[in-house]
Amino acid sequence: QINFTVAIDFTASNGNPSQPTSLHYMNPYQLNAYGMALKAVGEIIQDYDSDKMFPALGFGARLPPDGRVSHEFALNGNPQNPYCHGIDGVMEAYYRSLKSVQLYGPTNFAPVINHVARYAASVKDGSQYFVLLIITDGVISDMAQTKESIVNASKLPMSIIIVGVGPAEFDAMEELDGDVVRISSRGKFAERDIVQFVPFRDYIDRSGNHVLSMARLAKDVLAEIPEQFLSYMRVRGIKPSPAPPPYTP
Repeated sequence: QINFTVAIDFTASNGNPSQPTSLHYMNPYQLNAYGMALKAVGEIIQDYDSDKMFPALGFGARLPPDGRVSHEFALNGNPQNPYCHGIDGVMEAYYRSLKSVQLYGPTNFAPVINHVARYAASVKDGSQYFVLLIITDGVISDMAQTKESIVNASKLPMSIIIVGVGPAEFDAMEELDGDVVRISSRGKFAERDIVQFVPFRDYIDRSGNHVLSMARLAKDVLAEIPEQFLSYMRVRGIKPSPAPPPYTP
């Protein structure tokens, strides 16, 4: 069973959602950058998640009623049950959150990574695999803690996809990706590469044909997941379950 969790960046660097320049702009006529990335990746991944219930989290916002800053809040407003039904449910919760929370900061990734890692740590027998999609505008504040979270998570049945939206420099994300240099924390190296980073701007089709770019985005975003999944199973010596008997009418 693949479990798909979404985490969205609600930091102030994204710009005021009521302004057209904001990455979170609530445009009644078309999806903003977050909506496009969510839809492109989510619509592919949701077919691998049998119950279609996705925990959706936000980070970097001040929450009503008391304005406390949270780096791990439920988009649907229900911390006990952050699940949304399908990608449409996630989109709905995302737009609702934008209206109620205040964009703030800093940009901390570790809390949402640790959130998913806690679940992944409880089922290491190969029956479940966890994929966390983080959509962010990029300037990360808790680099040391994030690296440590990733190194710890590399021993668990999970993968992390980071989609960078907007015009920022994404050097830190490239470093987390670990394709060139394996990521390490306090001298410990990650057991396997579990992070895939993709800059969204590389996929906006000049002609404005988003359908084409969404397909390319989804392909590159998900390109490393099968190998990451298999590497976890191989290291643990977990064999595939026997196939169900063939169906005979």
